[in-house]
Amino acid sequence: MSIKMRKGIDDDHLTFLDAGMIAANSGVAWVALHGRTAEQMYSGVADWSAIGMLKEHLATSGVPVLGNGDVWTAADALAMMDQTGADGVVVGRGCLGRPWLFAQLAAAMQGRPIPADPELGQVLAVLRRHAEVLSGDYGQERGCRDIRKHIAWYLKGFSVRQHIRLALGTVSSLAELDDLLAQIDPDQPFNAEVGATPRGRTSGGRAPSLPDRWLESRSLDPVQARQVSQAELSVSGG
Repeated sequence: MSIKMRKGIDDDHLTFLDAGMIAANSGVAWVALHGRTAEQMYSGVADWSAIGMLKEHLATSGVPVLGNGDVWTAADALAMMDQTGADGVVVGRGCLGRPWLFAQLAAAMQGRPIPADPELGQVLAVLRRHAEVLSGDYGQERGCRDIRKHIAWYLKGFSVRQHIRLALGTVSSLAELDDLLAQIDPDQPFNAEVGATPRGRTSGGRAPSLPDRWLESRSLDPVQARQVSQAELSVSGG
């Protein structure tokens, strides 16, 4: 069992140190902290210093602390671990359209040379394989519908004609996908500058909607627990 959490509800209600200790005392395998509050959602910059605070707070427990938030590259992961003392990282939005990031992270953490980002031709091959796997799991209609949301992430930073991008957003079969991908110039280098910037949700802050009597007690009744479970869906990921 493990736990991933945010700093707290907002800056006036920071609970990560208490929650981390409760988790450690409950026997979790590791604790991960996203360096933002629920109110922040994905706005601003992740507070890596909070990860360092949690690592120090749980030092005597022996429970590993993982950092989450604004890890877009392998260099980011190393920087976070160096600055915070974290035992590892959790990647959310950073891997969208970039599944090769995990190989880069593994190499960086093992002290090996970090594999280069792929050129567009390799990216398109990964995209096509992703669509094929989705189609194998869910059927071609649903699989191709699902790959649509990943295509913009895969193609971020590359030059692709607008009408092809639009058509890819409504692709409905692997044959149609193949036809559209064949119209893209594959000989484009990866845009490292774009690749190191946020992807996925970047929504600004908003006041959390709290369950009734949320701030009155440190424990939850069953109804509150269900409400919290649903509320947390909007602020998952890194």
